Amino acid sequence: MYIATVPNRSSPSAILLRESFRQDGKVHSRTLANLSHWAPAHIQAVQRALRGDFDHLACPDPTLGLVFGLLFALKHLADFLGLTAALGKSRLAKLALFLVLARVAHQGSRLSAVRWAKDHAVAEVLGLTPFDEDDLYAALDDLCLRQEAIEKALYRRYLDRRAAPPSLFLYDVTSSYLEGELNALGEYGYPRDGKPGKLQIVIGLLADDQGEPLAVRVFAGNTGDPATVAEQIRILKEQFGVQELVLVGDRGMVKSTGKQALKDEGLRYISALTDPQIRKLLSTGTLQMSLFAEQVCEVEADGVRYVLRKNEAEEARVRHRWEDKLAKLSGKLEDRNQRVKKSKRCQPEAGRRQMQAWVSRHKLTGQVELRVEDRALVLERKQHAIDQAMQLAGCYVVVTDVPKQQMSEQAVHDNYVSLQKVERDFRQLKTGLLEVRPVFVRKESRTRGHVFCCMLALKLSREIERRLQAAFGTTDADPYALTVGDALAALSRLCLLEYQIDEKTKLTRLPNPDARQKEILAALGVSLPKK
Repeated sequence: MYIATVPNRSSPSAILLRESFRQDGKVHSRTLANLSHWAPAHIQAVQRALRGDFDHLACPDPTLGLVFGLLFALKHLADFLGLTAALGKSRLAKLALFLVLARVAHQGSRLSAVRWAKDHAVAEVLGLTPFDEDDLYAALDDLCLRQEAIEKALYRRYLDRRAAPPSLFLYDVTSSYLEGELNALGEYGYPRDGKPGKLQIVIGLLADDQGEPLAVRVFAGNTGDPATVAEQIRILKEQFGVQELVLVGDRGMVKSTGKQALKDEGLRYISALTDPQIRKLLSTGTLQMSLFAEQVCEVEADGVRYVLRKNEAEEARVRHRWEDKLAKLSGKLEDRNQRVKKSKRCQPEAGRRQMQAWVSRHKLTGQVELRVEDRALVLERKQHAIDQAMQLAGCYVVVTDVPKQQMSEQAVHDNYVSLQKVERDFRQLKTGLLEVRPVFVRKESRTRGHVFCCMLALKLSREIERRLQAAFGTTDADPYALTVGDALAALSRLCLLEYQIDEKTKLTRLPNPDARQKEILAALGVSLPKK
C-alpha cells in the first residue's frame, strides 16, 4: 500500500490510499480510501507506518550492528575524487577500493583488513560479498597491472577540477625499510629512515605545485635519486601528455644526468646545490659569501640562474646543535676521566678510541682533536676547521634554467621551498595516518600495488583534511580543532541498529547521528541515506 497525491485541476489535490497488485502479468492499482479530509499530520503518520518506520516498536531492544558511517563517508569522498570510477566496477576493483578506504581508516596488513571488514558494513556500502586475504592480494596485483591507466583517469578528473593544467610539478624520493629479507625489490641502500643494515625500497612521489599526489613509483632499494628522474619525465610526457613544465627536485636528485634528460625533452628544472658544489662556485668566484642574506639574491652564469639566500634562524639552529654536541662530548670526557682517576686498570687510550668513534658518528671529525695527557682525555677545538664547517650554516643556493621573464628569483625560491609539501606527504604516508610500512608483501607486483594503494589513500586523506580545516580550522590556530583522526573515530560510532521481530524477520535501521557526527558529515558534504 502507498499514499498517492493526485492533482485535481484548480481544486486541492486528492490524497488517496492505494495498493498495487499484479493481474495477467500487468501491474494495476486500486484506491482503498480517500484521505483528503485528514489532517496533514495524520497523513504523514500513515506514510511513515507504510514505510516501516514503526516496525521496530514490536521489538524495543535493538542490537548494535555493523559500523556504517565511516565507510559510507569515505566512499562518498572517493566518488567525488573519481577514485571509484577510475578503479572500475569489477570485483577486483571493489576490493581495491576497499583496500584504499581501509588504509585511511585502519592501516595494517591484508589479513588484519579482513578481520576489520567483519565489523563494518562492507556489503551494504561497497556491494562486496565475503572475501579473504588471498582476494586482497589479487587486488594488489590488479592495482599494479592497471596503475598507469588509473593514474591517467585520476589526472583527467584532476584537470576537470582545475582551470588549467599545472605548469610546475614537485618530485621527491624517500625510502622505506623492510623487516623481512625476501621482498623482490628489497636492496641495501642509503637509509633515509635511519635504519642501516635493513633492506629497503625507494619510493618516488610526483605531485602538483600544491602537493597533490599525482603518481608514485617504486624502485629497488639501491636505486640512486638521480636515476629515478627519467621515469618521472616519461610519466609527465607520455602518461599525462605534458609538453611544457618545470620539475622541482631536491638537491642531489636533479644532477647533470637528470638536467640533460630534462633539457633533451624541452623541460625546465628547479633544484638546489649541495655544500661541495657551493664551495666550488665560491672558490671560482662565481658566488661570493657577501651575497648570502635574508633577502634572495640572484647570480647568472653560463645560462644558469643561482638564487642565493641565508636563513638566519636555520643558522642559529645549526650552531646550537653544534654547541650541544660539543657540550655532550665534554660531559662524556669528564665522566671518562673520573673513571680513570678511580681505577688504575681503566685505560685512557681505550676511552679515547671510544670518544673518537662518537666524534666520527656525530660528524665532528677534523673540528676537534682528542689527546691523552697525564692519563686524562683533553679536548682541543680546531677553530679554522670549525669556521669552515660553519661558513655555510643557513646558506643555500637554488639553481634553475627557467628564464627570468618566465619566473622571478623570488618565485624560483618559493617554488623550491614548496617541496616541503611533498615531504609532508611522505611523513603522512610513512609514519603518520597511512603507515606504508611495515610492508607485509614479498612479490614485486604486490609491493608496487601496496604503495600505489597508499598513494590513493593519501589523496583521500588530503581531501578529508581540506574539508575539515575549512569548517573547523587548523590545529596551528586552534589546538582543539578537529583532526582527521578525530573525525574517523566519531564516524566509527555510527552503527546500524538491528531489530529481531521474530525468528525469521530482522529489521535494520540507521540511527540519527549525534550533534558531533552531524557537524562532521556536514563539513565533509556527506548526506546519509534515508533507508
